[in-house]
Amino acid sequence: MTGAPAELSLTDPTTYPRKVLFVAGAGRSGTSTMAGLMRIMGLHVPQPEVVADETNPKGFGEPRWAVEHHDRLLKEALVQVSDSRPEAWFETGRVSTREPERIATAEWLESHFQVSTELVVKDPRLAWFLGLWRVAAVRTGATPVFATMLRQPSEVVGSKQTYYANRLGSAHLAASWLNMMLHTERGTRESVADGGRVFVRYEDLLTDWVQTTSRVAEQLQLQHVLHADSEQIREGHRFVDPNLRRMSQTLADLGLPKQLHELTAETWEQLNTLADPGGDTPEAHEALDQLREAYVDLYEESAAISRSSVVAAEQALKRQRPAAAAPETAPSAVDRIPHGVRAAIPPSVRRGLRRVAGRPRP
Repeated sequence: MTGAPAELSLTDPTTYPRKVLFVAGAGRSGTSTMAGLMRIMGLHVPQPEVVADETNPKGFGEPRWAVEHHDRLLKEALVQVSDSRPEAWFETGRVSTREPERIATAEWLESHFQVSTELVVKDPRLAWFLGLWRVAAVRTGATPVFATMLRQPSEVVGSKQTYYANRLGSAHLAASWLNMMLHTERGTRESVADGGRVFVRYEDLLTDWVQTTSRVAEQLQLQHVLHADSEQIREGHRFVDPNLRRMSQTLADLGLPKQLHELTAETWEQLNTLADPGGDTPEAHEALDQLREAYVDLYEESAAISRSSVVAAEQALKRQRPAAAAPETAPSAVDRIPHGVRAAIPPSVRRGLRRVAGRPRP
C-alpha cells in the first residue's frame, strides 16, 4: 500500500522483521473481521484454525492451539471468557507468570515463524493473557503489537445474546464489556511509547476497510499489509460485508441500572478518543484510569449488597444435595442449583460457592 524502508526487500518477505499482531477486544466486536483482513493482506494465521460456523460463517481467524491454550488457563484460574469481576485479572495474571506456560507459548510462536515473519493471533480470550503473549513474543525476537477493536457496547451485548444464547442478562454482559475493555486498554499501554498499539472502530472497518487497515499498517509497520497487491485488495473487498453490522440497538435499549449505564457510556466515549489520530494521550489514559477505578467501586458495592443472594444459593444447594450420593459419582451440586438462583450470584463470590460444593480452588 506504501513504500518500504530501504533495508527491506519488496520481493522477499523473509527480510521483514519478526512481528506478532495481537487482535484484542471483546467478543463480537469485529476481531474476526480484522484478523481475516490481516490474513488476506499476507500475515500468517497459525494453523490449524477454528472452523467457521453459523455464528461466524466467514471464519474466526483463530489458531486452534491458542484457543485451547486459553481455555485451559481460564479453567485453572476459574475465570469466564466474559467475566465481570475486576479480580479476575489478578487470577489470569497469576497463571500467566508460570514459566512453563511462557516456554510453551514462545515455542509455539517460534514454530510458526518458520512459516512467516509476521503472524496474527486473535481470540476473544487473548486479552486475559496479554502479559504472557508479550513475553513469549519478545523471547522469539519478535515485536508484539496490538490492535484493539471498538464496537458499540449495546451492539456487542445484542450480538452475544443473539449468537451465544447468553442467559445472564444485559447488565452482566455490559459489565463484562467494561471489565474487558478497561483492563485491555491498561494492559496494552506499555506499547504506546513505541507506537505498538492501535484502536480500531468496527464501524470504520466496515465503512472503509482499505483506509482503516492502511492506518493500522502504517502505525504498527506491518510490512505484508504495506506491500499488499491489487489481487489481495480485491479479495479484501469480497471478504468485507458492510451488512455485518446487524445489531442496531442503543445503550438505552438494554435497560441497564443507572450507574452502570452512565459508566458504560462514558467508557465508550473515552475509548473512542483513542481511535482518533493523536488521541492516545496521557490525558485520555488518566480519564480511563478513573473510569476503571469507578467500575471496581461499583462492582464491589454491588457484590456487597447482593450477599443475600449467595446465602439463598447456599441454602438451595444444601437442600438439593442427595444425602446418599457418593462423592465420586454424584453430579456436581453447583450444577443442581436452579439457573435463576445461579444467575443472581455475583461472580466475585462464586469461589465461595465452589468451596461449599466441595470443589475447592486449585
